[in-house]
Amino acid sequence: MARVYVSVGSNIDRERNVETALQSLAREFGELQQSRIYETAAVGFEGAPFYNLVVGFDTTLSPQQVAETLRRIEERQGRSRSGGKFSDRSMDLDLLLYDDLVLDEAGLKIPRPEIAHYAFVLRPLAEIAGELRHPQTGFSFAAMWDAFDASAQPMWPVDKTNT
Repeated sequence: MARVYVSVGSNIDRERNVETALQSLAREFGELQQSRIYETAAVGFEGAPFYNLVVGFDTTLSPQQVAETLRRIEERQGRSRSGGKFSDRSMDLDLLLYDDLVLDEAGLKIPRPEIAHYAFVLRPLAEIAGELRHPQTGFSFAAMWDAFDASAQPMWPVDKTNT
């Protein structure tokens, strides 16, 4: 059984899309460990703010099978890939970690490079898996977050009572 962490993001009908994605992920993979939801500005393009979070779960599926399941969930939620990497999206599900596996193959890199570069990935990952260590650097995710300069990437927890 592998422990997997996935980032979840949406800036199109984000409240509904995040809730639908969480339901789909729970149906596919079982019980989810979930970070808080954060609101963040679009990074790399002008667009509506995103909701972002990270979930963790256990699975017997291979990394490739997990990635394919995530793509199917995105497609069911209307994900369009025509806009490029930096564009609005109804749903973005990225496989961040698969145990301590290091994998680099066409279309699938684990650990996901974005972990070290984007506050909206690292902060929620550190929240639920802070004691875990990055499989390549050896630093804990909590230590990585403590050292991260998030001043150019503002984010704030979403108050679920007002959404």
